[in-house]
Amino acid sequence: MNKIFSICFGIIFVFVFLCFFIVQEGQKGIVLRFGKVLRNHQSQPVVYDPGLHVKLPFIDTAKILDSRIQTMDNQADRFVTKEKKDLIVDSYVKWNINNFNRYYLATGGGDIFQAEILLKRKFSDRLRSEIGRLNVKQIVTDSRGQLTTKIRDSLNTGSTDYELDNSIKKNKGIMLDRVNNKYDAMSINNNSMTELGIKVIDVRIKQINLPIEVSDAIYNRMRAEREAVARSQRSKGQEEAEKIRSYSDYKVIKVLSEARRIALIIKGEGESEASGILAHSFNQAPKFYSFVRSLRAYERSFNSGQDILIINPDNNYFFKYMKKFRK
Repeated sequence: MNKIFSICFGIIFVFVFLCFFIVQEGQKGIVLRFGKVLRNHQSQPVVYDPGLHVKLPFIDTAKILDSRIQTMDNQADRFVTKEKKDLIVDSYVKWNINNFNRYYLATGGGDIFQAEILLKRKFSDRLRSEIGRLNVKQIVTDSRGQLTTKIRDSLNTGSTDYELDNSIKKNKGIMLDRVNNKYDAMSINNNSMTELGIKVIDVRIKQINLPIEVSDAIYNRMRAEREAVARSQRSKGQEEAEKIRSYSDYKVIKVLSEARRIALIIKGEGESEASGILAHSFNQAPKFYSFVRSLRAYERSFNSGQDILIINPDNNYFFKYMKKFRK
């Protein structure tokens, strides 16, 4: 009896367990009945919010899908601009699921890897097309934000024409409200991410680089230009230095010449005044002056002690004082 009770309890427990499924926070759930997505009376797919939900065991299958915003990093790829110049663009895309029924069917059971393959293919085509319409300056300056916004809108609407994108953007609220209706299903662009049940939240370009071969050529040209500018600046600096040096030398020579001129004038005036004073002094005692001059002449003549003078002995002018002292 206990064994039968245990078996019955186990069967009931399994039955009850299969009747419920849990959707975690950040997730959404859909139920498949005989392989088809369960719909309500308005033929719209039933999407289950986070919480505990009921399903029919052995008939319904719950499929849990991630409803959070996903980030898809794209590998840096080469793109050609309007000027036929190559750029290496590194970017990423943020997206989430906005139609779980379409997403489940388009990705083969909600495979996120498959979804990113499809999104990456469409994004690469859009980015290549938009970059091909712009030159390098427009891409790296003001048009960069417009570029990513335009790519995001074209991915969501599937349109490549800018005016059509704007008109669709104005009515986007109406389209999203009616996207699951049969009437509006015919208006969805097969080239848009809405067809896959995906909404592109944001598109960003992380980095734009030039190819290595182009970068080397540009850097070499920039280096040559900078070196030419540096040489020009050094030449101008040397020219200015020579001008300043020449002017300084001129000022030095001028100042020294003026100083020598003034010194010679002062020296001449001093010697003239000294000569005048000396002449006036000697005029007071001419004989004494003659005597002093003779003594100075004797001193200079016989200073070394080896000088030989050949003088006429009858010359009384030079040795007159010596003869006087000898007598």
